[in-house]
Amino acid sequence: MLLGEVLGFSLERREVILADRSVRYDYLVLAAGAQTSYFGQDAWRAVAPGLKDLKDAIEIRSRVFCAFEAAEKAQRESDRQQWLTFVVVGAGPTGVELAGALAEIARDTLRGNFRNIRPEEARIVLLDLASRVLPAFPDPLPARAESDLKHLGVDCMLEAAAKDIDEYGIVARSPRGRLRIPARTVLWAAGVAANRLTRVLHECAGAELDRMGRVLVERDCSLPGHPDVFVIGDMAAFRDERGQALPGLAPVAMQQGAYVGRLISNRLQGVTTDGFRYRDKGILAAIGRKRAVAAFGNFRVRGILAWVLWLFVHLMYLVGFQNRLLVMIQWGFHYFTRNRRARLIVDRNAFGADAKPLNHAAAATKDEALSSAGCGIMA
Repeated sequence: MLLGEVLGFSLERREVILADRSVRYDYLVLAAGAQTSYFGQDAWRAVAPGLKDLKDAIEIRSRVFCAFEAAEKAQRESDRQQWLTFVVVGAGPTGVELAGALAEIARDTLRGNFRNIRPEEARIVLLDLASRVLPAFPDPLPARAESDLKHLGVDCMLEAAAKDIDEYGIVARSPRGRLRIPARTVLWAAGVAANRLTRVLHECAGAELDRMGRVLVERDCSLPGHPDVFVIGDMAAFRDERGQALPGLAPVAMQQGAYVGRLISNRLQGVTTDGFRYRDKGILAAIGRKRAVAAFGNFRVRGILAWVLWLFVHLMYLVGFQNRLLVMIQWGFHYFTRNRRARLIVDRNAFGADAKPLNHAAAATKDEALSSAGCGIMA
């Protein structure tokens, strides 16, 4: 294992060029994932963070808790309402799960923690250009998901596009006209872009990219003309036997990773391997406590059964029995206590000098901080 930043590739010499050295390879597998896309509005990145990795999750959690702290000490009602308004842009699985988690944090986790505000009165807006939430899910699951979100108190503002975002709110345009939502916390879950390494591979090796910036690969996930270089996951534009592009989902990347590992092993033994075939095992999205939707082929599941399936699937994909057992115990504890254990704020000045929060949020112990950091924005 070697930690380093990839700057380029020399496929002729079979080398990966790092910032401080070059590393030779026999087989090269590129699986660097995707990055958040702001559709050309990169200035929004500073005021509307996305959720792509652990660092993003910790930052979002700190912003959310800091917002409640700032609302607690706000002198004017208009300022208090701004701090208590949260906007999530994007109604795909990430946006829906994020909005649901925010609603439960406000209505359960933080209830009774403050003197001057009622966290359960926070306004949570889910905004998307699509006409329904979870547009990739089959009917009737999107309608059920929207109903569950509304039950949690989430305002679903559909067919609305973000036009401008600043530290004081968001401007959206919909068929009803132009609307500004005053909000000090805007979270971005609206789009993804290919990892920058796809562009590096294009410039260094002439790799062909699709319109989304992903690398076009062969049936065995290899780079055309380079059978020893494989691109998988969100970096790859792979089309199935029907010519349809595979979605940028974790199951696709996991199956491709297992396939490439098996292919390389077979090559070393002189065994031929057929092309990659994706097995669609279904899609799931959790909305909140005992609320989720799932689709497995023509089979539709919603409510508590889908929620239990969502928990089970996530547990099974963890590495090692010990990790599964520990996470299951933690989830059980959070379920019965409604997740009221830790209140961890990493950056007290996340919103600048005018928003230094009060210390109502008790710092977690080191062990609690590490365990809660893996739970997204939820403490």
